[in-house]
Amino acid sequence: MRFLPDRDHRSYTATIRRLLADAGTHRIARAWAAGDHAPGRALWRSLAETGLPALAVPEQDGGLGRRPAELAAAFMEIGRAAAPGPLVETVALAAGLPAAAPWAAPLLAGDRLATVADPATAPGAGADGRRARGPEAAGYAVDAHLADAVFVPVAGGLATGTVAGAPLRSLDPGRRLVRCVPGEPVPADLQRLRAFATLLTAAQLLGAGEAMLETSAAYVRQRRQFGRAVGAFQAVKHQLADVAVALEFARPLLYGGALAVRGDSAAESRDLPAAKAACADAAHLAARTALQVHGAVGYTDEYDLSLLLRKVRALQAAWGTRAACHAAVLSGAPVPD
Repeated sequence: MRFLPDRDHRSYTATIRRLLADAGTHRIARAWAAGDHAPGRALWRSLAETGLPALAVPEQDGGLGRRPAELAAAFMEIGRAAAPGPLVETVALAAGLPAAAPWAAPLLAGDRLATVADPATAPGAGADGRRARGPEAAGYAVDAHLADAVFVPVAGGLATGTVAGAPLRSLDPGRRLVRCVPGEPVPADLQRLRAFATLLTAAQLLGAGEAMLETSAAYVRQRRQFGRAVGAFQAVKHQLADVAVALEFARPLLYGGALAVRGDSAAESRDLPAAKAACADAAHLAARTALQVHGAVGYTDEYDLSLLLRKVRALQAAWGTRAACHAAVLSGAPVPD
């Protein structure tokens, strides 16, 4: 199977990359972390104007047709730029909610940001701090305290959500986890919602990994030690090469996951959790290597690399922990639990 994007696909991806670059997403991410969400909301409206959320919705429901491959490419750029906010959750909700739902049109237009509780994002699930146990572990949603709508998965679909606690800090300063409790039931396709959320999280991880590799390669070309550029040392070359191979091997798995989300006959149900696991592992390797080659400067808040490092650490467990993805691959499940 060959994954070759056509001209329209490449053009749309280039548009998203230019939009994010012109917006200054690193500045927006820092403002979001500091409590100023206006620039982030403006960025989301700009992304929505390109048709981003509409790519998750069929044409008969007011969208542009379900195009998970194009969405994955766009979210790679979003991950590369470290853009903040519950963008994955907003698009996944657009995919899972019926067209007649009150929130469907505002989500497509970019007028609203929404979020949904993810069991894998509970504190201590592998990315964000303390371990939560019991039924409350499934009730944490990213940025629920500032979202325009909150939803919680329940048996048979979704329910509206109500914030039930103060926001908890994440390793990623641009993310807050908020416990939510379910309210009124809402008809929705929860399986489709989770599939899109898993795919787009994997895409963000792959994009962030590629950005860290590019940053690291540029840094070792200019940093000098013992009178030579650090990049001239064989050990550094091997480290960066290992990252490049891991990212390159994860890319076709990501697009295989996109085919699985689309329901393509050539895809298998296990392709999506396999993609999430591979992208998370590759991004993690990119983060570890970036820290090693940058040294202490990589830890500093002022250096843009820190935004990617922290985001990757948080996203590794979002919408499918490593263990859950591996279990889903072995069992043939379409999405990780």
